[in-house]
Amino acid sequence: MKIKRFFAEDVRKAINKVRNDLGPDAVILSNRQVKGGIEIVAAIDYDESLLFAETSTGYEQEVTEEDIASSSREVVAENHTYSREQKKRQPDIEWSQEPTLVEMRGELQSLRGMLENQLSGLAWGDFSRRNPLHARMLGMFNAMGITPDLAKLIAQEALSISDQGNDFTYVWRNALGILASQIPVADDDIINHGGVFAMVGATGVGKTTIIAKLAARFALRHGTQHLALVTLDNYRIGAHDQLRTYGRIIGVPVHVASDTASLTQTLKDLSDKRLVLIDTSGMSQRDIRLNEQLSTIHDSSPKIKPYLIISATTQYSGLEEIVRAWRDIELAGCMITKLDESTNLGSAVSIAIKHNLPIAFLGDGQRVPEDIHIARSANLTNRCVTIMKNSGQLPDKESMAEVFGGIAANAYE
Repeated sequence: MKIKRFFAEDVRKAINKVRNDLGPDAVILSNRQVKGGIEIVAAIDYDESLLFAETSTGYEQEVTEEDIASSSREVVAENHTYSREQKKRQPDIEWSQEPTLVEMRGELQSLRGMLENQLSGLAWGDFSRRNPLHARMLGMFNAMGITPDLAKLIAQEALSISDQGNDFTYVWRNALGILASQIPVADDDIINHGGVFAMVGATGVGKTTIIAKLAARFALRHGTQHLALVTLDNYRIGAHDQLRTYGRIIGVPVHVASDTASLTQTLKDLSDKRLVLIDTSGMSQRDIRLNEQLSTIHDSSPKIKPYLIISATTQYSGLEEIVRAWRDIELAGCMITKLDESTNLGSAVSIAIKHNLPIAFLGDGQRVPEDIHIARSANLTNRCVTIMKNSGQLPDKESMAEVFGGIAANAYE
């Protein structure tokens, strides 16, 4: 598509210049009154599909400081050209970044977004009228925090096996049973079977508190002589103090390891212990030191079983990023903390299902050792429902249309 700007004393002369230069098939994009006459922006070989194609990818282009500086220079140059050409009374100016076209793209993007929202709302409304049970289940799962794709699969399966018509209670009970059957839980009880376990995860998710709860539970059941605590947290100031405090209360010393060699030696010295719990430094999933920590755990001993500690207060997208950051080591499973602070448990459950991470324990408070529980799939499902009800986050039409509008639109294809 070729875009040109034309100047003339009046509209008739400007249109004649457009026809003479671009031909009778030219499309006028804009016209406006300027000093000395009329300005018309016209185009030839106008292809609406190309315009939409450019519009749909407009937000994918990354703008750098160099781009901005270059654009500024182009604008200044065009202004100088405009003044010079106006003085020479020469109307033809090539314009590669026509502001009118940029404005049109923005308006088209806005219109497209509005249209998509309206279509999603219409599709969801029609779907809800035709499939009230299906829609109601999707709404409940959405309020629980279950991801849309997983909710769709479970709802469809529940409807396929239900034979009691429009009885929502019966269908919903089947749906919850299907959800429970898909939640992976750890078969091995750490406290009863023992082993060497490293707690890994992001900053502030409660790794040290989980270790203290597990250690206290083990000490109450089996005594302290078979228990050992190790810390790898050498980055934070006073990082060892919390674990040492728990260790003194329980009556278990805390061993410090700083690298692969020292951790290997420490584990050899503790080979007679039935349960060894390793605390690691909390790191952002984007921390450049994370690979060093993962290597230390991976290279020290094949006996170490890493458990990813995740918070129920973290959104699904954040959990996805965290799991990807720690997947370089073979995770034995996960533990979910801060259930008492969360408004939904579905995000953590969905991430465990997606990545097949067996859930071992749940933490729902600061009390040691009371606020820790062995994960059971049925109990997890019940907690999802309970947290949803207590949070009061029931589904609304707008959010449902936004989340499930596309699914509803595809239901009739």
